[in-house]
Amino acid sequence: MTFTRKLGRSGIEISALGMGCWAIGGPFWTEGTPLGWGEVDDNESLLAIQRALDLGVTFFDTANVYGTGHSERILGKALSGKRKEVVIATKFNAIFDEERREVTGASCAPEHIRQACEDSLRRLNTDYIDLYQFHDNAYPAEQAEPVRETLEELVKAGKIRAYGWSTDFHDRAEVFAQGRHCAAIQLQLNVLDDNPPIVELCEKFNLAAINRGPLAMGLLTGKYTTSTKPSSDDVRGEKSPEWMKYFKDGKPNPDFLEKVEALREILASNGRTLPQGALAWLWARSEQTIPIPGFRTVQQVEENCGALEHGPLTHEQMEEIQTLLQKK
Repeated sequence: MTFTRKLGRSGIEISALGMGCWAIGGPFWTEGTPLGWGEVDDNESLLAIQRALDLGVTFFDTANVYGTGHSERILGKALSGKRKEVVIATKFNAIFDEERREVTGASCAPEHIRQACEDSLRRLNTDYIDLYQFHDNAYPAEQAEPVRETLEELVKAGKIRAYGWSTDFHDRAEVFAQGRHCAAIQLQLNVLDDNPPIVELCEKFNLAAINRGPLAMGLLTGKYTTSTKPSSDDVRGEKSPEWMKYFKDGKPNPDFLEKVEALREILASNGRTLPQGALAWLWARSEQTIPIPGFRTVQQVEENCGALEHGPLTHEQMEEIQTLLQKK
């Protein structure tokens, strides 16, 4: 039986592991800064999504901006004929040129949100979105109520079932938490990078804590060294955005690599691989968490889904990890 969790107070049951679909969007940019994960093989992406379904995954998270629409199109194609079996989350805010794969701006005006929703429905080849998320980490909290109310209107119209905000800031998340159909906050969270205020808020309001970056953008796979260099069209490469903290100047951040090595033995114990242990930490962190590791290959999907067989870490393992991190 697949390990499942609830999508917050929506009550929608989903697999405890989701698939993050950023990387399968392929390359895209803003003013010369790469925002994607490099070139991607669409056929491999389709096979990987099918493999995730075979292994019990029912939750898929994307955004309209990933590959400037390409991720949504690939996901829609892969899930054709399977819509009732899956739960789809996507995001809005960016304005982009699909042909040039260029992000040109952002808008959360009500008319833009409604149009973005229609565009995502078309690309995903569906007539409803299960979870529609505001994709602006630092949008001012005091200006967010109109965004929330527009999303409530989309619920009433039957376009979306629930909504959330992808933000790492407690005050932003709290504004959305007041909304009747808010079901989730998506936050940066992994064993190297905790966010207690948001996790506590999700527990308080019974919201799903959807974990982007659950493997620290690859560092928790254990495959990176101080000399590893991602490609020039990779968001982690030399021209990475200012917010990139796991990689600096096109190389893995040595401070985070040091923590990975300190935790490697315990995370990779009890038959788990290192990334499986990192996902298990997230499940043990809170009953609200739903990690969404990214993927580009069938092999990555298989390894990540293998974590479902083991479930969360034990309380003793969690305490040992906390002790190790306090020494760093």
